[in-house]
Amino acid sequence: QVQLVESGGGLVQAGGSLRLSCAASGRTFSGYTMGWFRQAPGKEREFVAAVRWDSGLSYHTDSMKGRFTISRDNAKNMMYLQMNSLKPEDTAVYYCAASVSWNYSTTEAYAYWGQGTQVTVSS
Repeated sequence: QVQLVESGGGLVQAGGSLRLSCAASGRTFSGYTMGWFRQAPGKEREFVAAVRWDSGLSYHTDSMKGRFTISRDNAKNMMYLQMNSLKPEDTAVYYCAASVSWNYSTTEAYAYWGQGTQVTVSS
């Protein structure tokens, strides 16, 4: 059974940094795409970034490109999201997800989800 567990969220001041981690277990993830999504109160869940597990090819949403960087460590079955220059509008619950679909940016493409980790950015 696939299990995804996020960690690393918290409260940070605007301009600060956080590194989110996602521990993946339950199977080998070769052929998978791993992604980060976020959901702010009253808003829909939105795509942040994704990485192909095998190749490491990554995708970042344009509005966060340059501030957020996704990476993975295959040997440890871990995925990360480095977030720099955080803004109050980055406040949300951040979710780790796994997909076998070639599509990487829609929630429907992901079959497995973690419980989420709260990120709060104060002004």
